[in-house]
Amino acid sequence: MTVFHFFNCAILTFGPHAVYYSATPLSEYDTFGTSVKAAIVYLGTALVKLVCLATFLKVPENDSFDPYQELLKALIGFIDVAGLYFALTQLTHRNISQNHKFQAVGLGWAFADSVLHRLAPLWVGARGLEFTWEYILQGLEANANLVLTVSLAALGSLMWLRKNKPRTLVPIIYACAGILATMPSITSYLRRGLGWHFPKVVGFELFASLAMAFISWQLFSACQKPSA
Repeated sequence: MTVFHFFNCAILTFGPHAVYYSATPLSEYDTFGTSVKAAIVYLGTALVKLVCLATFLKVPENDSFDPYQELLKALIGFIDVAGLYFALTQLTHRNISQNHKFQAVGLGWAFADSVLHRLAPLWVGARGLEFTWEYILQGLEANANLVLTVSLAALGSLMWLRKNKPRTLVPIIYACAGILATMPSITSYLRRGLGWHFPKVVGFELFASLAMAFISWQLFSACQKPSA
């Protein structure tokens, strides 16, 4: 029963990444190599973030919300944006369109994040004797993170790869990208500052991921239209 629970949680956590790849044109255009390269860039970015966090942040004495520490975390979190910039603009890709490139990069980035942050807790905790909803919620959180990461990659492709975008949309694109980049700090404030429980935080992340995906899709579609 414990192994069955582990496999259920693992499928919920990592299965959507495989479904996304196989159910979209990504598999037809063989973008697997691009996703692998993005995952490697993520691992390097995560190492840099870990060094910065260990250097500049102090160990909290309690679980309370510290605005100064959270501000530093948010600033360090923008290293992810730099990593996505490198993955989108500097990596060599096959002859794939901009639409497929940002999806492949976002998918590889999100999958590497899920493996790095959720595989070990699942292996240790989900095989426990006592059933808990925590690991199912972690799987749902991984799905929200996948949508948020692909949305951020889409906005990044608009910022860095598309030159002829409408000027009126540029502030909205940058504002949405800033919200997505600071989402970890926002959820940290909800959890520690407002005292939200984990299920409520995951519900917010799922709602935010759908909202930001819709906005990113609308912005991307608007920038795809030929200028008058």
